[in-house]
Amino acid sequence: MADRDVRPVPFRGGGFTTRKLGVVGPLVFAAIIALWELGCRTGAIPPLVLPAPSEVYAALARLVETGLIWDHLGASLQRLVVGWSLGTLLGIAVGLAIGLFSLARAGLAPIVAAIFPVPKIALLPLFVIWFGIGEGSKVATILFGTFFPTVVATYGGVDNVDRTLIRMAQSFGLSWFSIVRKIILPGALPAILPGFRISAAIAIVLLVAAEMIGAEYGIGAYILLAGSLMATDELIAGVAILSAIGLVVNWLIGRAERGLLAWRR
Repeated sequence: MADRDVRPVPFRGGGFTTRKLGVVGPLVFAAIIALWELGCRTGAIPPLVLPAPSEVYAALARLVETGLIWDHLGASLQRLVVGWSLGTLLGIAVGLAIGLFSLARAGLAPIVAAIFPVPKIALLPLFVIWFGIGEGSKVATILFGTFFPTVVATYGGVDNVDRTLIRMAQSFGLSWFSIVRKIILPGALPAILPGFRISAAIAIVLLVAAEMIGAEYGIGAYILLAGSLMATDELIAGVAILSAIGLVVNWLIGRAERGLLAWRR
């Protein structure tokens, strides 16, 4: 090949790395809000169908001024944290058992596969019968919905750990507990932590559904009341609060991923 045909190859050691463009997200969000406001002010979007962002902001401001936002937000966050935490801890424990023990895999994996596709909202009336219309049924619904995706993510992560590393550790005489703690758990975390994002989103959906049954306070109860009164500005305000909760949860999980998965860099 002639020298004139030789071209330098760009360095590719970084893999398919992405650049942080933090300004793009806020700009897109601002553009959507501006178009939404413009459509409402020009009449292209009927106010009964979708209120203007300024009206939604006014509804949020009223919630803050009256102090009701803290009652609704506090009740929802308490249910979400308790249900999601318990479901996640149980899911990790069962997922590790399925991934590590043949007996648990043979006995529990088919049950998980059978119940996981069942819509958890459909089981909410059953939970009300079992645990009553109070906090028990709401927490149980969130726990149940969080449990199964965490189990699947956990034992899937254990299955994907490089077996060569495990055999190498065994050849060096590491104990079973040390192999699990130093190799299997860190190797499964890249699958477990993204599973948290899915389970958290499911938990928020189930939170709203549970709070629409017999709850005095909570974002779901607020949305249900706003819908029954045809107050679309308050309804969208409630949806905006749920979206903000989702963003905060996603940010927290992202921080956990950067801290716990720093070894991948």
